[in-house]
Amino acid sequence: MPLDQKSKYDIHHAGPFKSIKSFAHSEAPPKAIDQLMLNISTSKDYRVGERTLKNMTDPEPCRIKQEDTEEPIGLLDVKKEIEELTEVEEKHHVKTEERSLSPSLKTSDKMCFTCPQCGKSFSCKQNLDLHIKSHRGRKPHACEQCDNIFTIKGNLNEHCRELKILKIHTAEKLHICDQCGKSFPQRRNLDEHKKIHTLVKPYTCDQCGKSFSFKGNLDEHMRIHTGEKPHKCDQCGKSFTQKKNLNVHMKIHTGEKPHTCDQCGKSYARKGVLNDHIKIHTGEKPHTCDQCGKSFTQKARLKEHVRIHTGEKPYSCDQCGKSFRKADTFKSHLHYHSGKRPYNCEQCGKGFFRSDSLKNHLKVHRQEKPHICSLCGKSFSELAALKKHQKRHSGVKNHMCFECGNVFFDNAQLKQHQRTHTGEKPYKCSHCDKSFSQTGHLKTHERVHTGEKPYPCDQCGKSFAQKGHLKSHMKIHTGEKPYSCDQCGKSFSEISTFKLHLRYHSGKRPYNCEQCGKDFFRSDALKNHLKVHTQEKPHICSLCGKSFSELAALKKHQKRHSGVKNHMCFECGNVFFDSPQLRRHQRSHTGEKPYKCSHCDKRFSQSENLKTHERVHTGEKPYPCDQCGKSFARKGRLKGHMKVHTGEKPYHCSQCGKSFAWLNSLLSHTKDRCLKSD
Repeated sequence: MPLDQKSKYDIHHAGPFKSIKSFAHSEAPPKAIDQLMLNISTSKDYRVGERTLKNMTDPEPCRIKQEDTEEPIGLLDVKKEIEELTEVEEKHHVKTEERSLSPSLKTSDKMCFTCPQCGKSFSCKQNLDLHIKSHRGRKPHACEQCDNIFTIKGNLNEHCRELKILKIHTAEKLHICDQCGKSFPQRRNLDEHKKIHTLVKPYTCDQCGKSFSFKGNLDEHMRIHTGEKPHKCDQCGKSFTQKKNLNVHMKIHTGEKPHTCDQCGKSYARKGVLNDHIKIHTGEKPHTCDQCGKSFTQKARLKEHVRIHTGEKPYSCDQCGKSFRKADTFKSHLHYHSGKRPYNCEQCGKGFFRSDSLKNHLKVHRQEKPHICSLCGKSFSELAALKKHQKRHSGVKNHMCFECGNVFFDNAQLKQHQRTHTGEKPYKCSHCDKSFSQTGHLKTHERVHTGEKPYPCDQCGKSFAQKGHLKSHMKIHTGEKPYSCDQCGKSFSEISTFKLHLRYHSGKRPYNCEQCGKDFFRSDALKNHLKVHTQEKPHICSLCGKSFSELAALKKHQKRHSGVKNHMCFECGNVFFDSPQLRRHQRSHTGEKPYKCSHCDKRFSQSENLKTHERVHTGEKPYPCDQCGKSFARKGRLKGHMKVHTGEKPYHCSQCGKSFAWLNSLLSHTKDRCLKSD
């Protein structure tokens, strides 16, 4: 029979693989071989040895079913192995009828070659070598039509021929989904796609019960339980459960960002991130909460949001027991325990717990404030800060405390407020045992230990630990006093001082001592007063050993030793140790008497004089003598009285040598008796 007729007979009548060996050894033209492969791919059911190949509608088309431990070999791998077999048989002069079709098609009970990375076994070393290349990520051969990549060039060539056979790129996509209209080149692709619509998830994890539509997804999921991460980056050593995640990670090292937004030009390493970014331009928020109606651009953000309604906090800290809704918030929290600040500013060396905090900090160096309020023109470096600011204009306070009913502009304010009810102080000083309810208060406190004063005045060079103190100080240079009292006309630069001043007019003293019932205008005055009962004086002068209950009092005292008087009155040139002394003195020039008695019309220039005067009306004598029990309205009177018991007479007459317990007695003596005797 002629060659061409015999080839046709083998192709059309002898069955798919009946005479494949003899056909391969014949001098058949390549066109006839292609026709044979096409007939094989379209045959209804056929066998190779004991393995079954099925038509294109099967879930695993054009695949040869091997042992479970081996990689599946594509249909066109058969053709390649036929050619390899022919070469081997010609070299060793072995009859093809006595050999099997291919070593890899031969059923083997013993797997001799095992992958050292994942434990997978192979019957021949060639398959193992190709498999190891998949771990190393070495796939240098790419298809120009579909961008698929291959480890060896032979597979690329077969893929290109397969494209022609299956007509993936050139033929019409004949299999169309009747639910969404999406089309596919193969029936099996359509069948897999339909699982999305039917929500069929036949593959279930036996450890957590989660189900999947595809077995490959289940296999990847199982690595979460086993901890297996077979795909390792050869640059930094980081491992991944999925190969696609490794491919995305590699773009960090290469700097590759192939996906570019056509509206703003911003580029991304992953297409999914670009798709999310495009929704910013389109305003699309397809994921909506069915409980409150809030919408999100990403499904993951919706899942996090739903936990607000359910109260679910799946991420728990094993050090303090605190739980979190979001994984990134939990990771940031762990940095606070470790003290690790992994994100450092290259310009000033400042460290941050989170990457977004570093990004916002860099805008300080660039002085970049791109977000501008349309109502008042104020600009901000962060969009979140602008949104928070705009709430001030609207007056909307939609975050309520269920303990006391107070409402706040944002969730952060509410959380800080709730700590006043719980007493929680999670932020501990690394230098002492003091704890704080807010991070800002901790940072300010730590500057007491470090001596850091990062806010300098550009007018006089004085530095401050807090930005608010700098702002207050600047009003000294500008002379700004925006807060005016409508009762006496006095103006103030600070609202806190103004509020305190109003209490003097109203006579209201909201801070009460529980031990003696004494009232105070200010909370700090009450704190200092309590040290009288505890007799606590922790601040000691290093020069004379005198102790004080307040640090401010110690500093004021130390100025007496130095003799420095740096507060000058511009009216008369007198100088004073501190600002309160100067203000009291200036009232002697202005005649101002802001402190009015609540019992009569008498007024005073100093609050201490008012207090002493009011005791005339109330009869209060808070200073008792511990020797005889006599009480006094003024502390100075008690000191003078104590000289009666001690016999102390510190004042001496220079003319007659007589001594006196009180200064006014000495003055009376010198004017009357000594002068008359002369």
